[in-house]
Amino acid sequence: MADKQSDTLLAAKVPKHYGRVIINLENCLLPPERLACTASCLDGLDPETEMDLRILGCELIQTAGILLRLPQVAMATGQVLFHRFYHSKSFVRQPMEITAMGCLCCASKVEEAPRRIRDVISVFEHIKQVRGGKTIEPVLLDQGYINLKNQVIKAERRVLKELGFCVHVKHPHKIVVMYLQILGFEKHKRLVQLSWNYMNDSLRTDVFVRFSPETIACACIYLSARKLGIVLPKKPAWYLLFGSVETDLKDISIRILKLYARAKPDADQLDKIVSKLEQAYQESRQRLKQAVQEGGASGVVSGGTATPIKNENHSTFSPGVAVAAVTQQPEINKGISVDSAGSTPSSSKGEEKNHVTSTITKKSSRVVDSPPRSPSLSPSEKQGKDRRRKSRHHSHHHHHHRKKRSRSRSRSRSRSRDDKRREQRERGDRAGNDKDNKRKERESTQKSTTATSDRYGGGEGRDRERDREKERDYKYRSKDNHSLREEKRDSKKERSRHRDRSLSRDRRR
Repeated sequence: MADKQSDTLLAAKVPKHYGRVIINLENCLLPPERLACTASCLDGLDPETEMDLRILGCELIQTAGILLRLPQVAMATGQVLFHRFYHSKSFVRQPMEITAMGCLCCASKVEEAPRRIRDVISVFEHIKQVRGGKTIEPVLLDQGYINLKNQVIKAERRVLKELGFCVHVKHPHKIVVMYLQILGFEKHKRLVQLSWNYMNDSLRTDVFVRFSPETIACACIYLSARKLGIVLPKKPAWYLLFGSVETDLKDISIRILKLYARAKPDADQLDKIVSKLEQAYQESRQRLKQAVQEGGASGVVSGGTATPIKNENHSTFSPGVAVAAVTQQPEINKGISVDSAGSTPSSSKGEEKNHVTSTITKKSSRVVDSPPRSPSLSPSEKQGKDRRRKSRHHSHHHHHHRKKRSRSRSRSRSRSRDDKRREQRERGDRAGNDKDNKRKERESTQKSTTATSDRYGGGEGRDRERDREKERDYKYRSKDNHSLREEKRDSKKERSRHRDRSLSRDRRR
């Protein structure tokens, strides 16, 4: 039983790794080599200016969060994301204000208190107007606003991509209250409030990417107790209970106190410094592009003109094989002279050499490593070549005519349809005229029968006339039906004939 309990304890202590990628809160802490030299320092920005830019960006996020009525957790998350992003990217290449807007938008979504981008832009513009002493005006929804909105959306995506979508932040605010309850100072309002204030102010420094939240909470309690003169347990030290070291607590406390000793950062001065460095970065980038283009062009040029020559071993063109090609020219000239001698026996050797040299100078850009051609072809080879050429021409010609035939077939079909429609209209008109004529004849017969009946005055005459009229109507109806049947048969015959014609055409092809 004891062995089983010891095995379970060991299994609980040893962390489990589920693959190569390990995701936990300790991954958010950066190593010392990353903290020593930031991306902004590599672009020529001094550490003091970088610190001022960090403080200014965090102040913008805090003030905008208060005006947007965001919870403190969302503002703290935005500031931590801001610090993490600028430890991998430079202030010279990414604008600070737009990145601050993107971090605030992202943090509001992470902490489930989302705000519209329009509101965020309006609040940042309001803060800028108040700091500059300008008249407060609303943001115009013009093309400049649309461009700024797109930049904020791109900045938010860039932050997410750079952080690998690991945007969860463990804040030490709850930890401070919990530690004070353990120490028995939860009712000491001044200690609790001062520790909370130090916690919020530490968000402007980079302590959240250097130390764990538990250590930061202990440092805030440590600094506030020293400030108020409250004695905390020393034997053993109270911070050892929470897994912290005194050197880390002193380092965090010094960084927080240096924040109060610094002068207020001047936004206009910082913008000038960053703009100068950005201009220098763009110029260096342009110079590098030009150097790359010049180097690529000079690598291919030989003797003032570019002469690409194909290498035998590699498929690419290399300028280093030009010498070998020049040395092989006499052999090539010999092959060409033999060819010319076989084809035209009356030409002299001097004329052949001059002809070869002139063709080489004219066509210097061509590849010169092809073998010499044979002096003459056998009759069987000539026949094979003629057959191939005829087959190509025949296939091309047949394909071309097939397209034309398909067009003519479609045209013939459309014409046959139009003819059918015309015939149907003519038949309908004839049938209508026949009906009118028949109706007129009936009316005339009716008039004549009424006249005869009135003249003779017999009931039997009237019945006979009615029977005659019925017989006539039946005959006319039967004739109409017979004509319709004949029309249907004719249309079917025409269709079958058209099908037979199309099939015969296809068979001929």
